[in-house]
Parts: sequence; structure tokens; C-alpha cells
Amino acid sequence: MSVLQGQVAIVTGGSKGIGGAIVRAFAAAGADIAFCHLEDHGGAAETVAAVKALGRHVYDESFDVADSAKLRAFIAAAEAKLGAPDILVANAGINIRGPLVELSEATLDRVMAVHLKHTFVACQAVLPGMMARKRGRIITLSSQLAFKGAANLTPYTAAKGAILSFTRSLSLEAAPHGVRVNSIAPGPVDTDLTRLRGPEWKAMIEASLPSGRLGRPEDIAATALLLAGPGGDFYIGACLSPNGGDVMH
Repeated sequence: MSVLQGQVAIVTGGSKGIGGAIVRAFAAAGADIAFCHLEDHGGAAETVAAVKALGRHVYDESFDVADSAKLRAFIAAAEAKLGAPDILVANAGINIRGPLVELSEATLDRVMAVHLKHTFVACQAVLPGMMARKRGRIITLSSQLAFKGAANLTPYTAAKGAILSFTRSLSLEAAPHGVRVNSIAPGPVDTDLTRLRGPEWKAMIEASLPSGRLGRPEDIAATALLLAGPGGDFYIGACLSPNGGDVMH
């Protein structure tokens, strides 16, 4: 399958988990890839090797996406090395749990910076070129928790809800210029992060899902590939929800 042949994709948080699966899916579909990560050098090395094994070019950097100057510099370097980006996936994220009354303002600022501000800055960096070329795909990452909420996750759910609203508004600005902007709101996915919750949590969640299982990173990557490829042309400001039936909307 080569639906992304000759294209360049930038994926933030692309060394492992959902982002890593998206990187691999896009490379298998023919795209050259730039991705960033936060000191996940082992995961990044594996992902780089996987992309190269598929015969694609790849560029990666390690930095904090909340650092806007470094994020803009990474996107500029990716364009210099691989060419103008056709696709952006703003995937990088963070999760800090706790009751609202115990959370600091610094926690809120940190979660918002990693999720919402990084999405804003990355989109701002790629959008002018995409609009000038009259083509491009931007995919943001929300969450099913933006719809259902979750106790002890107020900063995270607020950030994911904000990303969804941001996506809808940006899609209206970008669509007349040939750029499609959409979001993915995954349900619970089996990743290194969710495995830290333990086997009891996994069993409880799987028992509650109509699918009977957690999502896999590849499930989310398949949705990203749909939005990035030719089949995504008629999606504008949409939110696709691969969540195993956790939230229906």
C-alpha cells in the first residue's frame, strides 16, 4: 500500500505507543517521517530502524514539545532534511493525575502546554506552507475522556476538550485552502503508560467495553492513515473515535 507515496509526515511524540504506530503505518504507506520524543532514545532507535527497513527516510529529535522555540526549530529542520510537510500529527501528550483540590496551577500549566500549546504551535508552523501549496492534512489527538470526563483528570480532560474545539475552528480556516484538519479521540489503549495501571485496571476496563478488549496502537494508526490518505478528503473538523464502544457520539 502506497497511499502516502512521496509525502512527508511530521509526528510529535512518535517514538512509541500510538505515535510510534502512526509513524510505522505512514512509513509503510510510503511517507518519509520526522518525529520527536522526550529522551526515549531506545524507543526512537527502534522506530528509526523500522522506518528505514521500510525504505523510507526518517529524522528524529529529542526535546520537550512545550518548548515552542525547539518545536518550531524541529519542524524547520524536518522540512530542510525531508521536504515540505504534507501531514502533521500532533500526538505528544502528558497525563498528571490527582484531585482538583490537590493540583497546583503549575500542573495545569504543564499539561496545557504539552497538549494544547504544542498543538497550536505545531499547526501554526506548518499551516502557511500547506495553504500556499493548496494541500495538507493536520491530525490532532483528543480523547474519549473529552466527552465522558474522568475524576482526578481535570487538566488532561480540559486539554483534550480544548484540542477538539481548536481543531474544529482551525478546520474552517484551513478548508478553503485545501488543508484538511481533523481529530482522533481514542479510547483506552494498551500502551506502556496504561500498563502501569496494572492488570486489575485492564480487566475492569476490558469488561466495560463492548469490544471486550483495550485498543491497540495500531487501531489508532489505522484511523490516522484514513485521515491522512485519499479517503480523508471529505472529513473537515471531524472527530473520529476508535474507542471500542466506550463513547458513542
